[in-house]
Amino acid sequence: MLNRDIIREATRLTRSGQLVEATELLQRMLRGEKERGATAPMAGHPALAAGGEPPTIDAKANAAETRRPRRAAQPAVEIAKNLHGFGLGGALRRAPPSMADIVPDGAKFVEGVYANAAGSRAYRLFIPSGYHGQAIPLVVMLHGCTQSPEDFAAGTRMNFCAEEQTCFVAYPAQRAEANQAKCWNWFRPADQQRGGGEPSLIAGITRQIMRDHSIDPERVYVAGLSAGAAAAAVMGSTYGDLYAAIGIHSGLACGAASDLPSALMAMKQGGGPEAMPSDGPPVPTIVFHGDRDTTVHSKNGAQIVRQAIGGFRTTAKVHRGRVPGGHAYTRMVHTDARGRAILEHWEIHGAGHAWSGGSPAGSYTDPDGPDATREMLRFFLEHSLQRRQNY
Repeated sequence: MLNRDIIREATRLTRSGQLVEATELLQRMLRGEKERGATAPMAGHPALAAGGEPPTIDAKANAAETRRPRRAAQPAVEIAKNLHGFGLGGALRRAPPSMADIVPDGAKFVEGVYANAAGSRAYRLFIPSGYHGQAIPLVVMLHGCTQSPEDFAAGTRMNFCAEEQTCFVAYPAQRAEANQAKCWNWFRPADQQRGGGEPSLIAGITRQIMRDHSIDPERVYVAGLSAGAAAAAVMGSTYGDLYAAIGIHSGLACGAASDLPSALMAMKQGGGPEAMPSDGPPVPTIVFHGDRDTTVHSKNGAQIVRQAIGGFRTTAKVHRGRVPGGHAYTRMVHTDARGRAILEHWEIHGAGHAWSGGSPAGSYTDPDGPDATREMLRFFLEHSLQRRQNY
């Protein structure tokens, strides 16, 4: 069976609810194996029920993907036992992080809820101790599968950097009812559009916080990890007038997939549609990706940069470095005609599917990498919506 026939059959199986069979068929194709006999449906699989929730399109940070296995994260809920990064159970219980790992002294971490026609989502909001009513920036952080706002905050330590820079940080929480593994549904067409689905919920949370607090509307940003990173790319594409810059860690470009088969292909091989040339300036974007990521192929990082550039002319300069005692990295900076940096691509050598420079207090982190949190926030604060108009 040719690859195109396999993809067609996998799409048919997906539409009929046979997600396990579709996944196994695609995995055999990716391994270059010949097709085997069809397997019987897996009785009782929650994703096989008619109208069932979307599958998990994200994964764990495998021990083999990081230099220090003791920091490997707990497995995600998965859709097929034998596909790396996807599995049905056996998730290890992880103690929740302490508040000392989440919020610096004197700051607040409050709860909120937003609802619209697409549903509702809870969120946590970090309020720095230096906030006294003045207009300050806001960073929206989108967690990966199986994570929570608290876990993501502890692992990235974004609140501690935001305390230093006096920024708000919002953490929308994906509901298990929307996705069993709490993944953002980045690969569904309905969740890749402005004005509906999950993008409208994330934008709605952002705007609600902007109404409730004094936020500088020129300096609002969005970032994420893995499925959350892919969702952040969607937000940059659909709400570029709301977010001044985006950060994508171990993610995929907006439109890289439109269903389960194309999502698995993009994750394992990279790819997806190329961006159409655009006359307008790109949304400033910073990308982090490990070159040993076996969950989301590092080709996706380069694809994100190409899509962000579109038809805009840039000059690229390469910088190389190494974290003392940790990973080496290559940082490519794209500048505009005036020499202003508008895109950064950090490729972390030897790193897997984990937040670079993160804390072991949270899941999916690799402390041996350069500090993605600090570099993202530095990049964000260099950009504003007004500045983008002058590119």
